[in-house]
Amino acid sequence: MYKIAVIDLDGTMLNQYGIVTQNTKDAIKEAQNKGIEIIIASGRPIDSIKAIAKQIESKKYFISGNGAIIYDISKDETIYENTIKKQKALEIIKICEENSIYYNIYTEKEIVAKSLQCNVLYYHKENINKEDKDKTHINIVENIYDYISNRDEKIVKITVCDKNKVIFNSIIRKLKEITEIEVLDVSHMSRKIIHQGTEEIPIEYFYTEISAKNVDKWNAIEFLKEKMNIKTEEVIAIGDNINDKKMIEKAGLGIAMGQSHPEVKKVAKQITTSNLEDGVASALREIARTKN
Repeated sequence: MYKIAVIDLDGTMLNQYGIVTQNTKDAIKEAQNKGIEIIIASGRPIDSIKAIAKQIESKKYFISGNGAIIYDISKDETIYENTIKKQKALEIIKICEENSIYYNIYTEKEIVAKSLQCNVLYYHKENINKEDKDKTHINIVENIYDYISNRDEKIVKITVCDKNKVIFNSIIRKLKEITEIEVLDVSHMSRKIIHQGTEEIPIEYFYTEISAKNVDKWNAIEFLKEKMNIKTEEVIAIGDNINDKKMIEKAGLGIAMGQSHPEVKKVAKQITTSNLEDGVASALREIARTKN
């Protein structure tokens, strides 16, 4: 019945340390052996997703930038894109700089930031145990406005973060006045854990993700449905956050993680356990057992 399972990474396929556990890899293999193609759908840049796609032996497509890019793994090329115009990106950067709020730019290949904070710090710590070819490329630059102005790289998304909710919300209101972009409504804090020696240190911050108009994971899935000749009822979608809500709501089988945002749980047909408990593995094994 089901032909593809589209799965988010952070908070979903990955545990709190940014790892695909062996249990989850085994469950993915079981689903693949039942004829279900696994497709990653993440906000991460291309190279970061490539490394994880290789780990789980996903060989056809993945979705990057929350739906801004669809990548053909076998051909090693982008087959669909809807990216932020440079002028719009510069408007966003100007607002962030004027209000001294932390932000970073996701291009096709790298994350551009002024310092290692919030999500970029998490990716940096995640990189420590990876080979160079599998690392998320982080580029620390002093002047992001000038850097982006002088380059022609495609801008997939922009993430804006702050630990103070009042400051964060005031910036969001200003960003929503910019036309031709989408500002993701996220009302809760992101919570991740990094290792510092023998200690586990939580990273907590409010954040939003900004993309071009009409970018979301479900729109990317619609493109793949047509390309792969797949019906909506043959699509599984698994995720945890607001940027996963539409695909979970629209898919033939939408599954929310146990720790998901309440709005995501409301639209899900099933709720599995959390990413700390290998919820993706549990969901895929249940599907594999019942698939003809």
